[in-house]
Amino acid sequence: MPQIQLTVPEGALTPEGAAGIQSTLAATLLKWEGAPDNDFFKSLAWSYLHQLPAGTQITAGDDDPRFRIDVTVPAGALNDERKAGLAREATEQVLAAAGLGQDQALRVWVLIHEQADGTWGAGGQIFRYADLVALAKGQG
Repeated sequence: MPQIQLTVPEGALTPEGAAGIQSTLAATLLKWEGAPDNDFFKSLAWSYLHQLPAGTQITAGDDDPRFRIDVTVPAGALNDERKAGLAREATEQVLAAAGLGQDQALRVWVLIHEQADGTWGAGGQIFRYADLVALAKGQG
């Protein structure tokens, strides 16, 4: 049940990048979580694209676009190696979607939010990390 949200200034992504970035980021999140590559787990990985109106995102020094990726996963789903891989790959994908090179990587920030066990509800019930692991084993 991971979620990934990309917040960008309007017009910061190329048309092709904007059209495909949500699916790309969702697949990347599932990959780094180690989830089975099947339709069930793909349906649980939600991806949002938030485009801010022009002029609503700047820094103290310039108005070049910045990109924020918020990732929400169950606590325990990502170890340090997986977090680093997710941050690296998602950054590369967002830069590509914006038509920017790796020299602009500091424009992309990845914030990983770990949802405490027992605080994730879906379908009218609480899911714990162990429940998700059991689902993955049954769906793998």
